[in-house]
Amino acid sequence: MIIITGTKYEAVLEEVNHRKILFPEYGKNRALLKEFVRSIKGDEIIVTASLELMDLLLMNFRGNENLVVYSNTGEALTFNEAYGLRKYLDFDLRGGKSGESSKVSVLFVEGKTDSKFFKAAYKKVFGFKESRSKGIPENLKLMERLFERDNYELIVKDDSYIAIIPSEGNSGVIRNLGNFLRAMEVFAFMVNKIGLAIDIDDGREHVMESITGKLSLFKYKKSGDRFIVGDTTIIPLLIGAKIELNPCVEWQKPAVEDFMLAVLQADGTLEKIERAINILCIDLKRKLKPKEVIYLAMAAKKFWGNLEGFYEMMIMRTPRWKMERILKKGGIYDKMREVVP
Repeated sequence: MIIITGTKYEAVLEEVNHRKILFPEYGKNRALLKEFVRSIKGDEIIVTASLELMDLLLMNFRGNENLVVYSNTGEALTFNEAYGLRKYLDFDLRGGKSGESSKVSVLFVEGKTDSKFFKAAYKKVFGFKESRSKGIPENLKLMERLFERDNYELIVKDDSYIAIIPSEGNSGVIRNLGNFLRAMEVFAFMVNKIGLAIDIDDGREHVMESITGKLSLFKYKKSGDRFIVGDTTIIPLLIGAKIELNPCVEWQKPAVEDFMLAVLQADGTLEKIERAINILCIDLKRKLKPKEVIYLAMAAKKFWGNLEGFYEMMIMRTPRWKMERILKKGGIYDKMREVVP
């Protein structure tokens, strides 16, 4: 199956006019679209500007043998690539003419707590602000709806933007990197830098192998520990800090949680809840996990919101020099600064 999007579909159709072509009508409700999808065999060429229809087709005819062709560039995505762009980045597969590009970086992080941590850290240490008043830069217009959700952050400083996007774990960060690079190829847009904030659970070498494995699908150059694809620099921002904790706390693996524990240690909170940690350790007959310590700290501070809100509140209340020192000690300050476009 081939789905054709964009405004220059007639030029694409000239090359495939020997095959059956279907033009679904606009304005069909979801029930009619589902009925239409059930009626096709899977070898048709479909020209459409309906994202709802595309989503149904991508779910029902997954695979690398089926293609989404963007007629304005003549480039194509496999259905698997297109499905990933729709599901994880809410990407508008219809494309569109973009205006003047802004200075933009994209930072893929593992989860929503990570996105709140990095947003707050960039605001506190590097002077970024919420971008609501400035809107979405042209480079990211094809993902505009994404930033209307709570977990996805877009911040700005002096007309330079950073989009912070949670990605469902290490593998999600790598997946989004590949899909985003393919989207830039097919839809002819670019961002200045892509940061990859990844916990080095299985070691630095394993993470770097995963990144280079994904980049092997593209033409890339290596420059130190950075990569360059076209005009975009890819910056691995590897999280491997370890904070020395109370003996009753079990450190498990490098994570953004370690930076939050460092923040709580810096403002004296860990010392204040040390007795509670020790009592719980005895009562539970096991060491506490770092996240359990963070929940104890939330209770001690009488913060009854969610974990992401607590991360943001604590970072914004921490003096800038302390937060900068924490990031430097954790080895990510310089990489965070490099991600700034």
